[in-house]
Amino acid sequence: MATTPSTKVLPSRLVPAPSRRDRLAGGLWGLLIGDALGVPYEFHAPSAIPPIDQIEFAPPPGFDRAHKRVPPGTYSDDGAQALCLVDSLLARGTLDPEDLGRRLVNWYQDGYLAVDGNVFDCGVQTAAALRALLGGGSAVQAGPSLESANGNGSLMRMLPLALWHRGPDAELVAFAHTQSRITHGHVRSQACCALYCLWARRILDGHAEPWIDAVTTLRQLYAGEPHHLPELEFHIRPDEPPEGQGSGYVVDCLRSARWAVERGPYEVAVKAAIALGRDTDTTACVAGGIAGLRDGVGAIPVRWRDALGGQDLFLPLLDRLLAHAA
Repeated sequence: MATTPSTKVLPSRLVPAPSRRDRLAGGLWGLLIGDALGVPYEFHAPSAIPPIDQIEFAPPPGFDRAHKRVPPGTYSDDGAQALCLVDSLLARGTLDPEDLGRRLVNWYQDGYLAVDGNVFDCGVQTAAALRALLGGGSAVQAGPSLESANGNGSLMRMLPLALWHRGPDAELVAFAHTQSRITHGHVRSQACCALYCLWARRILDGHAEPWIDAVTTLRQLYAGEPHHLPELEFHIRPDEPPEGQGSGYVVDCLRSARWAVERGPYEVAVKAAIALGRDTDTTACVAGGIAGLRDGVGAIPVRWRDALGGQDLFLPLLDRLLAHAA
């Protein structure tokens, strides 16, 4: 059984529920800040992560931080690809996989929507898919579909789809599958992305039991389906208590993010995600998007919002997303 740090679950406080607009803003801010907060701690074992109260954009002196040339507060491939998805959805008015694929290629080659145009990290499976696109391949067939190719690269950028989409759950799930296939084609990755989108939608709508309702809905949509349903039941196993190891495996990433979100409010959640070690930026990105959506933008510390890089890139996109939602 996986082990997790002994982070305490904090009691909820009686505070007004954030508005829908604040939740939407919190989702995008939360994703980007979680990603940026996790960047310097990536690849480290849990035992090497600093104490919770010392986890900041700039790690404590003497910490052997990853990506040493990257300024503190810089989001990584996770955030840049999420912004590519926002931009594509708003420009096309639908999920257009070919358009999104081109934007991801532009990020990969030219630093589109990356802070300072700097592409300093890219997953193995994502890079393979983008090379396939560069070779003229179809976007929906580009993502590797082997069982061994179930990294978290499509999950990490998925949240904007749930923030933007207004249609029925069945369409949201179908779009989540398609969005995953651009870089991660296996049905397990598709199912994780679909569950994450439904979970986010239930949080945005203020549902009392967002995870449970998302799982129930996905089971109904997958009923009788011979491929995605077994992945949900036998590999994702959504009824099990959340735990994780902070790895790059898509199922573990989803479990780890859920575990972290349940530790407490936004700051506690993203720091708990990073304390798991390993793929810290993506775990904190996936958890941070959900925690920001749940708690609203006002719950995200101002010191992190002020210091986050790339605001000239993502704030106009956020304004357009909020206008679309209104």
